Amino acid sequence: MRKAASSEWQTLEQAVPIDLFRAEVTAWAKHLEVSPREIHIRPMKCKWASCSSRGRLTFDTDLLRQPAEFRREVIIHELLHLKVPNHGKVFKALLRAYLESAKTSVLTESK
Repeated sequence: MRKAASSEWQTLEQAVPIDLFRAEVTAWAKHLEVSPREIHIRPMKCKWASCSSRGRLTFDTDLLRQPAEFRREVIIHELLHLKVPNHGKVFKALLRAYLESAKTSVLTESK
């Protein structure tokens, strides 16, 4: 997922703590029935996140300052690569389905 400038940038004080972000990733991994081998959070220049063929997920530190809905989309996108390693039709269909279910999931924030 390529990075683009966000109009909803949050200050560092509003950023999600790393432990909370990791818990969010872990909860979604359980929901999607996948098991990432490693979860890393570090600065990335061009992408919000990546998934290696060995199951290593890497998320950009700037993602911690993004709105919850966008973070959720990136997390689900990368976790799905543990099931489908490309961006083909199956991947896109699963992504749409999981993002739609995320809107009503217990893992999402209550309004």
